[in-house]
Formats: sequence, C-alpha cells, structure tokens
Amino acid sequence: MFLPRKIIEKKLFEFLKEDLGHGDITTSILIPENVKVKAEIIAKEPGVIAGIEESKILLESLGIKAETKIKDGQKTSGGKTILKLEGNARTILAVERTLLNLISRMSGIATQTNRIVEKVRAAGYKTKIACTRKTAPGLEYFDKKAVRLGGGDTHRLHLDDMILIKDNHIAIIGSIKEAVKIAKEKVSFSKKIEAEVSSVDEAIEAARAGADIIMLDNFSPKQVKEAVKKLEEEGIRDKVLVEVSGRINEENILEFASTGVDIISLGTLTHSVKALDLSLEIKQLTA
Repeated sequence: MFLPRKIIEKKLFEFLKEDLGHGDITTSILIPENVKVKAEIIAKEPGVIAGIEESKILLESLGIKAETKIKDGQKTSGGKTILKLEGNARTILAVERTLLNLISRMSGIATQTNRIVEKVRAAGYKTKIACTRKTAPGLEYFDKKAVRLGGGDTHRLHLDDMILIKDNHIAIIGSIKEAVKIAKEKVSFSKKIEAEVSSVDEAIEAARAGADIIMLDNFSPKQVKEAVKKLEEEGIRDKVLVEVSGRINEENILEFASTGVDIISLGTLTHSVKALDLSLEIKQLTA
C-alpha cells in the first residue's frame, strides 16, 4: 500500500488537530518555549510493529528528528526502543498521544494478524487470512496496512474494488442467480464478482451463475465442508474461490482452515483490536 507523503501528512495532521484542540495548555504552561529533548518510544510488550513510517512522516513534518530502530512488519520483544526522537520539547509532548495511539493500534492489528497467520501456517494450511471493511472511520488506510504488515490480506479496500453481492442486494433483486447475471452484464472485465451465500444450495447457485468468489457467511465448519464437497461433486470447485466469514476467531480458526476453503476473513482483526502497549519517555535535555 502506498500513498504520497503529502496525503499521509494531511491525514495525520487531522488526527493531531483533533487531539490538540486550541493547544496543549499543560505543556505550554509548564515547559519553556525553547527547551529541546531526546525521547524514545518503547514497546512494553512483544509484538509486530506497524506505524513507524507514518510516525516518522508526522514527526519530521513538525521539525522533530526521528531515528527508527525497527522496520514496519518486524517483531520486537518487550522493553525495546522502536523510535528515537529529538527536538522541541513542547512539540514532542503535544504529539505524544497521537503517535502512541497510531503505533499502538496499528501494531496491535499487525500482531494479532501475524499470530493467526502463523497459527494457520504451522498447522500446514495455505488458507489466506483476510480482514473485512469493519475498520474504524478515518483509519481504513492505517488499519488495512497494519493487516498487510502482519502477513494478512487486505480484502476490499473500498466499495469500488469489486462486486460483492450481499444478502440485502439479494433481498431486493430476488435471487443470487439474477444478481450475478446483472453484475456480469454491467461490470468491467477488471472487477471480480463475489457472492455472499447462506446455504449450500445458494453456494452452488452462485458458482453456476458465474461468480468468481463465494463467501460462505456464518457457516459452521461442518456446513463449510458440506459446501466444499458439494462444489467438488458438481465439478465446479476449481472454478471459484471459496471464502468463509462470520463467527470466526483465533480459537476456532483451525477448524475452518481444515475445511479446504481458500480465504478466511475476520472482522475481529480490526474491529476488536487490542492495542500494543507502548510508552514515550523523555531521556534527556539537549538545550
């Protein structure tokens, strides 16, 4: 994932502006204007770090020197310094919470994603682990990037990425077959068509209609196996990718990976993230 530096700067400035209000009154009262310091951001627990690139962009745009001690996507142990800062004390203190919120959330997402990906790989499965669009408003780019840094798949980034026919579309159109037919007639050749289904029969209907991907929504592992087996019996398993989503978590992930699906998507990667514990510590005065 890539955005030009100026666009990322703009997004980050909005985060900072929201936190600052009309200014950090505590710091402006207590800290003289020209004090300079060195500081460090420390990971207080093990995890996969994400958000370093964005933090460096924000700091440098504010005139703060930033020395990275780890790259995005790398693992760290607890107690390790991941970023060193040097510059105006007022600025560093004013940006502290925005920085920590960004890195801790992104690192939490990357860490959880990586843990699940590695669990699936260790069990011998090649199933892709993907997130969903259940991201925090305004944080979609950062949440999705963190998933990728953790070894997961971003799935759709936006509604215009591909056709995804869901239950409410079908409720209006009338059937999966008709919805897929309309989509195939109207959409660009460059867009894949995915159909969300709620039964084995609907999975077969979607595959026969020409969907590229079938999403088995809220299926149990047993039902997923039945759907995959039925697709194989019908001779159409190799014509579609099979995704399963809904009620999947780190505890039951291997049950679903063992069913033979191609993709497992989890909303919990982003909507229920546990932030990685970080702290910013002033180390010394420099002027």
